Amino acid sequence: MTLNAADIALARYRLAPYLRPTPLEAAPDLGDSIWLKLENLNRTRSFKARGALNALLALDNQSKARGIIAASSGNHAQGVAYAARLLGARARILMPSRTPRRKVDGVRRYGAEAVLYGNTYDEAEAEARRLAQAENLTYLSPYNDPLVVAGGGTVGLEILDELPELARVIVPAGGGGLISGIGLALKTHDPTIEVIGVCAEAAPALYNVVHRARLPQIWETLAEALSGEIEADSITIELAQQVVDRVALVSEDALAEAMRWLLFRQGWVVEGGGAAGVAALLSAVLPVDDRPTAVVITGGNVDEETLAAVAQR
Repeated sequence: MTLNAADIALARYRLAPYLRPTPLEAAPDLGDSIWLKLENLNRTRSFKARGALNALLALDNQSKARGIIAASSGNHAQGVAYAARLLGARARILMPSRTPRRKVDGVRRYGAEAVLYGNTYDEAEAEARRLAQAENLTYLSPYNDPLVVAGGGTVGLEILDELPELARVIVPAGGGGLISGIGLALKTHDPTIEVIGVCAEAAPALYNVVHRARLPQIWETLAEALSGEIEADSITIELAQQVVDRVALVSEDALAEAMRWLLFRQGWVVEGGGAAGVAALLSAVLPVDDRPTAVVITGGNVDEETLAAVAQR
């Protein structure tokens, strides 16, 4: 399936009965031209509900009846679980053993089966792919799926609704599904809008794709939602190379400071990966200038222990 702007518009139509647009909030302490797109206020407290629900709504009945299987570091897992419950489908999600407890509990709360497997996202993904083949289940990737990417792209359309003068968007990036969808939506509207991804230094997969580098995955990171390599055949590789202008890297200290800033200055609980864009601005990895800029806050699912440790750091 070739992805284009019409697919993102269709995704918005599909999702409208289920998901409300999330707020775009001014962040004057960051700069007079900075706004935060608060996906931490979406269903399941993450943007991932968009892609998972769009994909399941588009599935044929036979594919849904086989049962859904996915791999996730937590937010896609909750999105799949929410969508599956809404549509009456069975879902099993494999998550790394170190997945934050809040995310595991969220999957189970929505009625899906949560299976802790392996030490890393890549190990969980490989096993989920194997089970999909062995048990004839429908596999739903968190990023390598045009319907998932289109669902994420609806974030871009919502930003344009409230900020038509947008000149720059900053997006935390893991597998590249969200930034590819947002970038496609925005570049179709205005090719001059700058699309910038932000990866944790410990999770540089999209940085490697866009800048043709070979930085390693470290796995120990506050931004566990961004960890994992990108599949070699992923649609996000070509898309990102087309619509992402550059990708920045942020340190663990910058992520922690951004989480604290968002908590104490803006009043939002945000997980490490979700705070990556703010981290890039606070640490001056990216400049704060007078261009109208939207920073996507991708999720707010963080364990109490982690949040307490970061807040007291």
